[in-house]
Amino acid sequence: MCLSAQKNGGSYPQKGGQTIAIYHCTIKVISRGKGKSAVAAAYRAGEKITNQYDGETHDYTRKGGVVHTEILLPDHAPAAFSDRAVLWNEVEKIEKAKNAQLAREIEIALPRELTREQSISLVREYVKRHFVAAGMCADICLHDTGGNPHAHIRAKGADKSRGQGERHIFPCRSAGHTEGKRGFVR
Repeated sequence: MCLSAQKNGGSYPQKGGQTIAIYHCTIKVISRGKGKSAVAAAYRAGEKITNQYDGETHDYTRKGGVVHTEILLPDHAPAAFSDRAVLWNEVEKIEKAKNAQLAREIEIALPRELTREQSISLVREYVKRHFVAAGMCADICLHDTGGNPHAHIRAKGADKSRGQGERHIFPCRSAGHTEGKRGFVR
């Protein structure tokens, strides 16, 4: 199965006359130790949020390409977390360490062949199944800049040991979830 070097429409290789999508997925840890902020979720959403941890305002209201934003919460999460500023400021408040891991972010390419509604539905169902069902709060932002549809998923679900057996449970997490070596488990 050989892909030709020719491009169809600028970004898709050909396989025997069929157009196939190019796969892309990046997973990052948002860490205060690397100078990052959970409240910088404002950039992905094209919003203005003030970080109560350091007083810095992140204003990205002029950012283009944001076509959909949504916060998905497990049933036990506080309703106030449906507000992006409240959710990510709570993360900043609870995570006290100067090198805290504030969230995880997943960026995935979406097929151009899908309608916007299909893309939103696909990402929403993926996030519900893999993050919300595991007790995590998830912030999804869909972007489409110049025919490059993609999603940013920022999730938080810290329930980890700290030092001498002390436990820290982020409010999105139920008591029945723990974080093991292979991710969040019940």
